Amino acid sequence: MIALGIILLVIGWLTGIQILWTIGIVALVVGLVLLLLGSIGRPVGGRRYWY
Repeated sequence: MIALGIILLVIGWLTGIQILWTIGIVALVVGLVLLLLGSIGRPVGGRRYWY
């Protein structure tokens, strides 16, 4: 999710498409929140570990 957010931010910045920029920011923030929750040991999506 974090990689997708960064890719969308770069594409939105290069092409000037505002909706890609916005979706990229949202995807990046959601990815960082999930990373934070997973790193402190909380189950994310009903699973404690992702393999």
